[in-house]
Formats: sequence, C-alpha cells, structure tokens
Amino acid sequence: MLDEELLRFGQRFHGHKCPAMPMGLRAALAAMEKLGVSRAPDGQLVALIEIDEDHCATCFADGVQVATGCTLGKGNIRKLHFGKWGLTLVDRRNGKAVRVVPRTEVMRRNKQSKFMELRASGVPASQVPDAVVDPLVEMVVNMPETDLLVVGEVYDHAWKDAPHTFETVACEACGEMVVTRNARLLDGRVVCIPCSGYGR
Repeated sequence: MLDEELLRFGQRFHGHKCPAMPMGLRAALAAMEKLGVSRAPDGQLVALIEIDEDHCATCFADGVQVATGCTLGKGNIRKLHFGKWGLTLVDRRNGKAVRVVPRTEVMRRNKQSKFMELRASGVPASQVPDAVVDPLVEMVVNMPETDLLVVGEVYDHAWKDAPHTFETVACEACGEMVVTRNARLLDGRVVCIPCSGYGR
C-alpha cells in the first residue's frame, strides 16, 4: 500500500499518471525498509537503476528519485543501461545494499494493457484517459508487496565514489564556466567541450 500524498507528489514531479512511476516508488520504499534507512537528504544512499535510454517504463526512475532522495543533481542515482527495471539501493554509511525488481507477471500485465497499446501507438502518457491508466496505477499502489516485487537479501557493498571537484575555469571561447576536468585545449586556449568541437 502506497501513501496517497507520496503518490500525488510523485505524479506532480513526474508530470503524468502511469504505472511505472509508482512501481519505482514501491520498489524504492521496499529497498529502504529492507535496509532500515530513510530518504537521503544528501548522498547517504546510492540508487543503481537498471534502465537504459528510450524504452518503455523508464518512468520507474522518477519514482526511485522521489522516494529515496537519490537524484540526478546530487549525483547519487546511476543508470546501469541493462534495459531492465531492477533497483539496487546502497547504504554508503554501513556498506550494505539490496536489489529489488518488479515481478515479471506484473510487468507483463502492464505490457498487455490498453495503456501500453496506446503508448506504443504514439499517444503521450499525459493524454491517455484516466479510465485506462487509473486501474493500472491502483493495481501497483494497492498490490501486496510480495505479489508486486522481488526483494533480495541485504548484502555487503562497499561503494566507492570519486570526490566532488570544485575546480572550474572560464571557457576562453564562449566565456561560460566549465568544470576544469571537462575543459579542452584548442590552439593553446582552454575551452569547453562544445566550443572545442571534440567529442566528449
């Protein structure tokens, strides 16, 4: 069962109703409960999500961000690019982690829905009628955890993170600030990647 206020906040953050975002919420909350941790105000937790780019149900990641506090801006959420919906949540303070994944039969049920049929035909999620999407959202929100998710056992995970750099320089071409390690040399000038014409 998912808290209604958290669901509404997640939907506002995400921008539309769909089953994948609350699936991310549920997976993240289950992982946090298993680890005995609360939402990360800083970088205490790291979320490793197995989604890739440009495939269905990547909305899962926004649910993970909302529930865990692991965000793009804080740099403590990472895509593993497996094209799957697994979440490994790492508690950096005690070096423990747990992996949570939605059950295949639930994902299959979502896949075979009118919602996914409309999405695959090009209908934006925000334009799918409530009558189509609400039953899927309610299923994910209300389904017992054991029917919805596979929650693994807690295991040791010594997460190593590079320290944040505070070194910056102004690009000598456009004048904008760039992190020093991302600057390039071009004809003796220190420039940003876009101004350099180089690849990353």
